[in-house]
Amino acid sequence: MKKLTFIFCVFAFAKAYAQQPVAQHGNVIAKFGKTYEVPNPDFKTDTDVVFKAVFDVSKAPEDKAKRNPYIETIARFLNMHEKAGVPAKNLHVRMAMHGQASYGLLNNEAYKEKFGVDNPNIELLEAIDKVGVDIILCGQTAGARNITEDRRLPLTQTALSAMTILIQSQGEGFRLIAF
Repeated sequence: MKKLTFIFCVFAFAKAYAQQPVAQHGNVIAKFGKTYEVPNPDFKTDTDVVFKAVFDVSKAPEDKAKRNPYIETIARFLNMHEKAGVPAKNLHVRMAMHGQASYGLLNNEAYKEKFGVDNPNIELLEAIDKVGVDIILCGQTAGARNITEDRRLPLTQTALSAMTILIQSQGEGFRLIAF
């Protein structure tokens, strides 16, 4: 009887796993930010709205060889809204980088010097920069963590502080997305 129960449990798990939705690549940033289809959501996406989002990114994975999932959320945001029918011209995104996450903006040489591995965020950052995401580093973090202009990726903008980025962006109609 125990053997039959085990086989049934394995079969039930396999069937449930096979029915699990599969994340799909997006159209805005094809290589990053996979999303799931939501066939008929109860809360409908208004595809006429101009989405202005400022992402407050301060955390990074403990494993410095792994890409920062909080940065990848930006690619997911762009991909899922475009798939839902929001025109790309209606998607405006800024990223305020500070704290531990700011090291992800180091060029590969500086990142490797600090952590002993290649910077896994570069390709993702280049992809979101290419579609017009403003990648802005907190100047206070840059000073405190020695993230000088010659040590960081050239796609990086700087601001007085992350607080400045967040306050000014919200004043310009951007909505805060914080983790």
